[in-house]
Amino acid sequence: MNSDLPDANNASSEDEEILLATNVNHDNSLQSNRRARHGPPSFEGKPIRSYVIRAGRMGSGQSKALETLAPRYLIPFAAPAEQDKIDPSAQASTPEADKLASYWTTKYHDAPLIIEIGFGMGDALAAIAGQDRSKRYLGIDVHPPGVGSMLQLIERHDLDHVRLIQHDAVEVLSQMVAAHSAAGFHIYFPDPWPKKRHHKRRLIQPDFVKLMASRLKAGGYIHCATDWEPYAQSMLAVLSAESSLANLANGYHERPAWRPMTKFEARGLGLGHTVNDLLFRKQ
Repeated sequence: MNSDLPDANNASSEDEEILLATNVNHDNSLQSNRRARHGPPSFEGKPIRSYVIRAGRMGSGQSKALETLAPRYLIPFAAPAEQDKIDPSAQASTPEADKLASYWTTKYHDAPLIIEIGFGMGDALAAIAGQDRSKRYLGIDVHPPGVGSMLQLIERHDLDHVRLIQHDAVEVLSQMVAAHSAAGFHIYFPDPWPKKRHHKRRLIQPDFVKLMASRLKAGGYIHCATDWEPYAQSMLAVLSAESSLANLANGYHERPAWRPMTKFEARGLGLGHTVNDLLFRKQ
């Protein structure tokens, strides 16, 4: 295994339909509890968002965390100036090119960077980071209550090696993450968008996988998990089609020891769903 692997992000009628659908309780799936928390899968024309931000209840603790802890742990999204734009074709990443490193304390500047896209309320990210303090962890999500919750977990468990960005994952990767700078990506239980006409909104699309691969160091990995079998099949096909990635299993991977069982997974298993992990390494 790679040493960087952990140890044991004017409404149309369709958008209105999606907004209604996200508020319907579907007893036979996890979708009603998911927030697709990522970025726009389309890189051309009007972006196709893979998430819908709903007005959710913000707890007092989450609100306070956003006010008091965000200045320390929340990295502001900033599009680079023209001369500082990241070149995805770069063949190597130097500490100078990894401008994000400056948001961590000095001892973490050269630590491997693990990025979790769509961390929800932060339980998995906090658990994984708590088990491994040798790496930098960056969580990307757009949902304010989830960001507030994760900030609370950072303070509660003294996770000084974790930082967050509250913005579209696609834009963060495109404009803030240097080429060949990340050691790994975690994407756990993204919205499956089960209706066929909504498949274009799924996060795991060829362009986004290519973008992630361009941000990985050689030997870096992409780890996905889903309980939605058709989406798992789609993920497997899309990841397998990216020439720079190699599957570390013959199909789906066993759940790695570092990934804790999330509430989504526990509920899905209770409903009889199959949870599939996918683990690919950059060659």
